[in-house]
Amino acid sequence: MSNPHSIEITRRWWTGRLGLGLAIGIAALGLGGCASSGTSDVEALALAAQTEPPDVLYNQGLANLEGGRLGEAAKKFEAIDRQHPYSEWARKALVMNAFASYRSGEYEAAISSAKRYLSLYPGSEEAAYAQYIIGLAYYKQIPDVTRDQKEAARAAAAMREVMEKYPDSVYAEDAGNKVRIARDQLAGKEMQVGRYYLERREYVAAINRFKNVVDVYPESRQVEEALARLTEAYYAMGLTGEAQAAASVLGQNYPDSPWYRDSYQLLQSKGLAPREGGATSWFGTIGRKIAGG
Repeated sequence: MSNPHSIEITRRWWTGRLGLGLAIGIAALGLGGCASSGTSDVEALALAAQTEPPDVLYNQGLANLEGGRLGEAAKKFEAIDRQHPYSEWARKALVMNAFASYRSGEYEAAISSAKRYLSLYPGSEEAAYAQYIIGLAYYKQIPDVTRDQKEAARAAAAMREVMEKYPDSVYAEDAGNKVRIARDQLAGKEMQVGRYYLERREYVAAINRFKNVVDVYPESRQVEEALARLTEAYYAMGLTGEAQAAASVLGQNYPDSPWYRDSYQLLQSKGLAPREGGATSWFGTIGRKIAGG
């Protein structure tokens, strides 16, 4: 569920802000020495963690990121955190370790590192980036709509924090896009359950799900179908007034929708037509909510 835009944002941040050009030069010298000595990669990493200063480890970590050696990069950043806790290098290494874990697909590790960063350095310039990584890590774990959507809810909440706490950051726009996608996924799950109940003729349970979609996710793509399904469910129960009101809200907000066409034809088959439910009714309230959203 990722897109090139979010990856490019991340790339610009850690290459531009942290001086990757200088880092690669320094790291190339350090890594070249290890290779010529015949020491294994594992032994070289262990030796570096014990003997090298934090700036060298940090620059080597950045060089490993650039070279796609994400596991080695994470070990370098972790070594700084262990050997030089609470230093400026440790602060930088912690957020970069979160990024390396994210790129490796180690999403829980990325979330843990980013949350720890925010707990230690909530007012730093990189706080927005750490929060954004948390959102990305949850977002990447959003499953198919047929499965539990707790990760979609977490992604939406984490990205909303980016928007609300860091509205001027370069991550805010993409965070907003991902909030909308995650919420649409949550609405899609409600629709899936609602359709299940409707097929089983459990109309009250189905109506509750469809109304929840319209109430909680009025901006989602699922609202058109939810209103059409409400029309269908109320009609099946013999509640023609509610069916007409649901179709009316659908027609007022989505007059060209195929869902409205189907709802209109359903009502017309019994000589009925869409009719407003009254300004103070649920349908009147939700109609204004959809129009305002």
